[in-house]
Amino acid sequence: MAGTTSSELQTETGRATRWRAQGTTRTYGVRTSITLVLAIFCFFAVAVTAQHIGSYAVEQGVSKIAVVIPGMLAALAAGFVLLMAIRAVTKSVAARRHQDIYAARALGAEASLTSWKALSWIGALLVVASGAWFMAVNDAAVSRTFFDLELIQDSIGKVLRAFGTNVWIFACSAVLILVWALVIAVARTLPGEAGRPLRFLATAYSDLFRGLPAIITIYLIGFGLPLTDLPFISELSSTSYAIIALTLTYGAYTSEVYRAGIESVHHSQVAAARSLGLSHAKTLRYVVVPLAVRNIIPPLMNNCISLQKDTALVAIIGTIDAFNQSKIIAANNFNLSAVTTVAILFVVVTIPQARLVDRLIERDRRRMRAGG
Repeated sequence: MAGTTSSELQTETGRATRWRAQGTTRTYGVRTSITLVLAIFCFFAVAVTAQHIGSYAVEQGVSKIAVVIPGMLAALAAGFVLLMAIRAVTKSVAARRHQDIYAARALGAEASLTSWKALSWIGALLVVASGAWFMAVNDAAVSRTFFDLELIQDSIGKVLRAFGTNVWIFACSAVLILVWALVIAVARTLPGEAGRPLRFLATAYSDLFRGLPAIITIYLIGFGLPLTDLPFISELSSTSYAIIALTLTYGAYTSEVYRAGIESVHHSQVAAARSLGLSHAKTLRYVVVPLAVRNIIPPLMNNCISLQKDTALVAIIGTIDAFNQSKIIAANNFNLSAVTTVAILFVVVTIPQARLVDRLIERDRRRMRAGG
């Protein structure tokens, strides 16, 4: 090119060289090869595990149909993953041999995505196979200790009746906590010098019961109040003491959630309400608290989930809840399958609440994105 110096020509040549280097095709051959090796290993691991578990189940008198169907499903899943890994290798080889750089890039991208999918499934299958192997080793000692179906069937009625105590404690405590925590939160947000004593007491209560482990609070109240010989208070049932202890403990945590919601309400809302002649109490009742509760429903639900699980702690004061009942059954049979039943009950109750929290959080995110 006329008028172009040698240094400029060298610069242009360097740019062209870098462009050609960036234009090379990635075929992901190493990754797809590793994926294929892992898929073969996963296939044989799943097959050996299924065969071992199936042989033991048949020896224990389990019908062959109940053994063959899960084994076939596991083999099909492992075979599907193996085919996925083979497909990734095939696409990688095709990308390496293709003359069209754009088609080769597309094949390389498909090989990469397919290999990642296969690796994800391989990891999941290996985890499941490891868990199944753990349940079956040593003459299925783990399965017999935690999942004795005959004992679970015999004890499920007693455990369910005792689990009603947990539900009752949870329901009563949840209602009391929502009311008591709101009182504490309002006390902590009282304005001016007149509200300082109540703010101090509310802060001290919150710090105290957030610092105490729930099990210690339950122990002190469950065994301490009966020793006081106070009228009525010393004559309550262990269930009532459990409700009081959980209300005091979770009231402290929930009051902080309320307070965060109250303080999140923009000061202009309060100013507008006061300018209309509303008192501080009516402003809280009609403006601040409704807006605050709308923003704190997800964390309140999380507290409810924790409360539901912590009802098992009342076993320490002798309340015959599901956990205590299962411990009695376990001690009589030298087997923990009844405790496993309790664990399953808590999980069954908790999972729907957790999914509800997820939906509420997602709803709030959509509302914020929409500007509402």
